[in-house]
Amino acid sequence: MNFIGIDLHKQTISICVVNKERKPLEQRKMACSDEEALRQFFAAQPPFQVVVEATASYEWFVKLVEPWADRIVLAHPKKLRIIAESTRKSDKIDARLLAEFLALDMIPAAYRPTPRQREHRVLVRQRVHVQRRVASVKNKIRRILSNYNADQEDLFTREGFEYLAEIEVSAADRFALDQLTEQYFLFEKHLVAGDKMLRKFAATAPIAEAEARAVLNTIPGVGPLTIDVVLSELGDVRRFRSQKDVAAYAGLVPVCRESAGKVKQGGITKEGSRLLRWILVEAAWRLTGKTRRWGRIYERLAARKGKKRAIVAVARRLLCVMASMLQSGKAYAWPEKASATAAKKSYNSVTPSKT
Repeated sequence: MNFIGIDLHKQTISICVVNKERKPLEQRKMACSDEEALRQFFAAQPPFQVVVEATASYEWFVKLVEPWADRIVLAHPKKLRIIAESTRKSDKIDARLLAEFLALDMIPAAYRPTPRQREHRVLVRQRVHVQRRVASVKNKIRRILSNYNADQEDLFTREGFEYLAEIEVSAADRFALDQLTEQYFLFEKHLVAGDKMLRKFAATAPIAEAEARAVLNTIPGVGPLTIDVVLSELGDVRRFRSQKDVAAYAGLVPVCRESAGKVKQGGITKEGSRLLRWILVEAAWRLTGKTRRWGRIYERLAARKGKKRAIVAVARRLLCVMASMLQSGKAYAWPEKASATAAKKSYNSVTPSKT
């Protein structure tokens, strides 16, 4: 069995082949555009395993090499510190180190989403991107009107746009407002199309995904966009060993420094998906405003840690609840229902049975 390390870039690919004793057998550099030469190279190899870093453009290479590789490993880029911190760094050295680590079975592996999960992420991220463009255009329009003390609360209604077309502004501001208005309607059209595409995507969900959607939908304040972001960014929740692992994946756990028996905790790590953290914080704000149960949790934390840290802590707890629900398949338990069930059980436990 040989082990092949791949250092993949946009234009070139560096390849290093080693045996199980980590002795280099072959090294070469090839163009990514020459896929036929790459296929011929890997087809001619004896049984092998291959490792490539999980960069943004790895998927095409994985699909290309799958017919011949006995095993494909995605290396976690951030955990391969020895490559990033090496004093002698080149594509050739990086490929060899990857191959040697693979031979030693010491590669920190990254998660590879399924094809459906990748499609889901593309749709969700595009939808969020368009939504943010809409918000940006709105802010720019309001900023121009603020120079004339002419902003209105109902600006983005039919009456508001009629008002916007009639208000007297300078020629330059009128030019900007006209273009921004066109952009607003275009992005709104894209937003509607994005929502329609996501609903169509959800309608074709396999049983496990459909069940996950139904379970998350029982949480108060959690809507379709939150569900789509959580499911697309987390992937298969069964791959996490604990709720702590889920929170760490989302970057919602504190940085911990320990030395000489002293432990110091800092802010959250902010690793993983920024989109996932953002949607969880947004959902946490809605949840604390709609339910007393979560509102009390937030108020207690805010009194001790401040509002910003408190809402992040609530978001982390919400993510753990979501992960637990997805793993168990159980719906959200409302406090009133839970209390009623507990009281019924207690009553039944002391009621004498008929003889």
